[in-house]
Amino acid sequence: MKELLNKWYRNHALVYKILLFLLTTLFIVYLFPKTGKFRYSFEKGKPWQSESLLAPFNFAIQKTQEEINEEQLEIENNASVYFDIDLEVPETVKLNYNAKFNEVFNDSISSKKDLFTKGNDIIKTLYENGILDTDYPYSNDKPVVLVASNTVEKRLEYKSLIEINQLRDRLESYLANSTSSENKNRMISLFFDIIKPNVTLNETLTKTTLEEELSQISLTRGSIDKDQLIISKGQVVEDEEYNILKSLKSEYESQVWNTANYNWVLVAYTLLVALALLMLLLFLQKYRFEVFQNNTKVTFIFFNIALMILLTTLVINYNSQYIYVVPLCILPLVLKAFFDARLGLFAHVLTVLLLGFIVPNSYEYMFLQIIAGIVTILTVSELYKRANLFISVGQITLIYIIAYFAFFVIHEGQITTLKWDTFGLFILCGLATLFVQPLIYIYEKIFGLVSDVSLLELSDTNTKLLKELSNKAPGTFHHSLNVANLAEASANEIGANAMLVRVGALYHDIGKMKNPTYFTENQSNGINPHDELSSSESAMIIVDHVLNGIEIAKKYNLPDRVIDFIRTHHGTSLVYYFYMKEKAENNTAKIEDFSYPGPKPFSKETAILMMCDSVEAASKSLKEPTTTKINDFVENIINKQMESGQFLNANITFKEIQSIKKVIKHKLANIYHLRIEYPE
Repeated sequence: MKELLNKWYRNHALVYKILLFLLTTLFIVYLFPKTGKFRYSFEKGKPWQSESLLAPFNFAIQKTQEEINEEQLEIENNASVYFDIDLEVPETVKLNYNAKFNEVFNDSISSKKDLFTKGNDIIKTLYENGILDTDYPYSNDKPVVLVASNTVEKRLEYKSLIEINQLRDRLESYLANSTSSENKNRMISLFFDIIKPNVTLNETLTKTTLEEELSQISLTRGSIDKDQLIISKGQVVEDEEYNILKSLKSEYESQVWNTANYNWVLVAYTLLVALALLMLLLFLQKYRFEVFQNNTKVTFIFFNIALMILLTTLVINYNSQYIYVVPLCILPLVLKAFFDARLGLFAHVLTVLLLGFIVPNSYEYMFLQIIAGIVTILTVSELYKRANLFISVGQITLIYIIAYFAFFVIHEGQITTLKWDTFGLFILCGLATLFVQPLIYIYEKIFGLVSDVSLLELSDTNTKLLKELSNKAPGTFHHSLNVANLAEASANEIGANAMLVRVGALYHDIGKMKNPTYFTENQSNGINPHDELSSSESAMIIVDHVLNGIEIAKKYNLPDRVIDFIRTHHGTSLVYYFYMKEKAENNTAKIEDFSYPGPKPFSKETAILMMCDSVEAASKSLKEPTTTKINDFVENIINKQMESGQFLNANITFKEIQSIKKVIKHKLANIYHLRIEYPE
């Protein structure tokens, strides 16, 4: 058990990476659709480029939206309108007629009996189908159903019902030539007093019945049998073939899978996602081993990839038309800010490949995003300069617009139907990309990483720590400024991180603040406190400035990348002066007692600092410097460092070291105002 725990502890970093790999894979697969994906692309009016396609299974041909709309319109036009009819109203009207007729016609007229009978006939005629309570906007041939007490009484056309505004015309028509003009007016006035509408629209029943009929519309027409030829290679995709292919694609993407198929789809997605993430881990292990060893950095990279896939999935689930609003170029921007361009582009391409499973028009999307990612990597430099970010975002947006325009013309063959609102989405995407600045700051606080923006802040000599250094150890502060200038120029020469090495140089000797007078650059009064100490004690104080520097750096919350310069700027080198002094007095002096604890430099930047620090410090001892002396001096110091193996762990080449020597020689010559020595 103890052996197992020890083995687990020794390999805990690798175990963590495996767990992170598995969790990220499962999370991404969880976001993906769990159905099949149609593997062919096609366009209406273009030839079918793939092999002849046979139906893989039976499926129905889906109707187009135009066909469905036509059926809906036909059903709406032919659908019956339901009216409630009150069968008691005619009887009430007759009773009122009988009561009021004699009141209206109280004089004796010869045709009174005939006129009374005529009135009853008119009432019967008016209420034969019914009188509407108001006018309705229906056509004359609109089917109508009259309902009384939930029972259908009659089916007829709308024109058979009497609208209220037609009542006078009907009465005048019925009474024409049957009586005098005076009696006719009296009869019409009587009818207007007693006639009541008895037909009212039943909106609920009408709407419910219409919805039931609309819901019965079939969304398909005909079917395709398994192994039936759908389209041949080279055949132009016409309307019918296009509808069949769209139906087959929809069947693939919306099909409800049974348990066996569902599991296979999950397994397939898991394999592909795991393969992509494995490529990322292998890339880190082979080309960015320092990043691979740091679990926080690996977690940061995986987190950003998963975040971009999550955002894209959410947008697609809401409305796939807004897919280009997702600022995917933030990913390479962030990774380049914290790591390097090559890693940023590699992770971006893998993310785009994974998103190809879920986005519509995947080829177009992948082409646009990969091109935009390349432009991001090529254009964005010195992210801490705000103008650079705005210029780069403008270039990225322009690339999106140009590429989308080209794809649209290829698909449609013309520009009259160009969707200008899509260009607005690209502009919104560019504006969202500007959020990378606050995002980088948030990531620095959460993951403890360092970007060029933070390095720029740390390079300000007015920071509290550097002001304290200038007050307590002014000579060391001046030395650090000179080293920073040398190191920055050297880093620019070989393409290293100039901002990082400059900051590292500014802070590399902050440990000397604890005992500033024990270092020659701070001894202004001619008194050397080492004269009071033994060689071993002096060496201990000199060596301790590294440990003191680390302690001070942590107290002031300096990033680990900066603290690395404090740890490594002397590597495992020897405090040579005191060692030789001790050896002269004591032949048994141990070399390890006079050596720095290390570690040795493990990057180009830390190696540059070691060279520049040693050369700048030793250059103060040069008397009557000449170009030849400086050249020999620089060569001697750096060659000794190489011979002692100080750069074995740094990924720096002999060619780069030679370039650094050249820069340092040139800078020192400028410091001492030397001119070229001409032969006499």
